[in-house]
Amino acid sequence: MERIAELNVSETPFDFVTASYLTRIGNQSAGTLAELLTGLEHCSDASIFHHTFQTLGTHHFLTEGFSNDFAQWTLSSTNRNDLAEQLATLDIRDYTSIAALRSDLCRVVRDFCAAQPQFASQSGLERFYFCESLEVTVHLGRSARNLDEFREGLQHLSHAGFYFHFISSRLRLQLQTNDFSHWLSASLGLRTLADSINHIDVYTNTLDSARAKMLRLIDRERRKV
Repeated sequence: MERIAELNVSETPFDFVTASYLTRIGNQSAGTLAELLTGLEHCSDASIFHHTFQTLGTHHFLTEGFSNDFAQWTLSSTNRNDLAEQLATLDIRDYTSIAALRSDLCRVVRDFCAAQPQFASQSGLERFYFCESLEVTVHLGRSARNLDEFREGLQHLSHAGFYFHFISSRLRLQLQTNDFSHWLSASLGLRTLADSINHIDVYTNTLDSARAKMLRLIDRERRKV
């Protein structure tokens, strides 16, 4: 069935989009872990997105530290590596809503402060400033109706466009998948390929290496014909 689907032209094209993000510093900040918890409880959804989903796309290649801003600040400013690691283990691929991610971030910090209250009010070396991201999307005028056209579009997609379709799309789809896999499965019936792409690790790969793996998976699928 998958081979037949690959040969067909999809009625619903995949439209390639790129995105840019405007960053705004909010009026909330934290100098202690207790204040970080308060900020997490009351900051905007856009702020949670900025410091988790957006920073993963911006810092797509890290030699040290964490891509999650909350974990990074906890490590570098308060020197609480144990809490930082707990915050960093929250995998954004598991979340399809900001509310669920916020809830778990708050739970981790709240539990730590309750278990070790002596650290809750200790001042960090630097304050944490809650920022927001405003997403601006632009359609690139490129679309795909079959696997060959999809590969061509993917190969020339910018980092920003790749991030938009592969990482932040989970919130937009409210599914534990990405735009690429969703279209390949729903429109071309390539469920095995879609699943393999969805399992590419966004934490151990750069955006470039994730794209390279995706292209190799697509080429392997094309050789089946």
